[in-house]
Amino acid sequence: MLQEEVWDADAAQRYDTPGSGMFAPEVLDPTVGRLAELAGGGRALEFAIGTGRVAIPLAGRGVPVSGVELSEPMIARLREKAGGQAIPVTAGDMSSARVEGRFSLVYLVYNTIANLLSQPEQVACFRNAARHLGPGGCFVIELWVPELRKLPPGTEATVWHQEPGYIGLDTYDVLHQRVVSHHFRFGDGGTRAEVFRTPHRYIWPAELDLMAQLAGFTLESRHADWSGAPFTATSRSHVSVYRLPV
Repeated sequence: MLQEEVWDADAAQRYDTPGSGMFAPEVLDPTVGRLAELAGGGRALEFAIGTGRVAIPLAGRGVPVSGVELSEPMIARLREKAGGQAIPVTAGDMSSARVEGRFSLVYLVYNTIANLLSQPEQVACFRNAARHLGPGGCFVIELWVPELRKLPPGTEATVWHQEPGYIGLDTYDVLHQRVVSHHFRFGDGGTRAEVFRTPHRYIWPAELDLMAQLAGFTLESRHADWSGAPFTATSRSHVSVYRLPV
């Protein structure tokens, strides 16, 4: 599966869930607040800006935001929203696309670095972030922690989320460090399901730190969420802030 094929017009139309999921205020508000703080009055660049879930409210707080996005339908969906027309977006791959100017913050949220399906592409993403930052600038990544401890020998799949009308299931290829997320959504009555699949290359926190070092970054902080909860051995995700030297 190519990412261009995954994030098509149908995916762009289904992506937004206003007021719930990753669009819920308790999820989005701490994200935007922390990013505004890290921008420090400077410009911000979002890799994989999508439909503007984070960029639009961040711009609403006075942070000048630009974006990079591979999917033309996702860009079109962003343009339909209030405030979306004012955000400059470069169509391209976040591992290589260039945006004019320098930024104090580059950020990549909601596990999206894992959409790059090889280690060289992920390293290139770090290097691309560094190219866009001024001295002392930071690169922020939100990423899940692979849940391989849930895989008994011979088992290749885990259910990572379940709620009425939805089941999220991941299938793992541990040899190649790949995972495919299967999103099952059930209609009224629960007899029929719609399936949406997304491929990823999962990254351990220590591997992510090494990628950062190769691009000239040092790890400044790591928390379990945007509110600053401590990152522990049982944390399911992390928000990592990497900084370039001044």
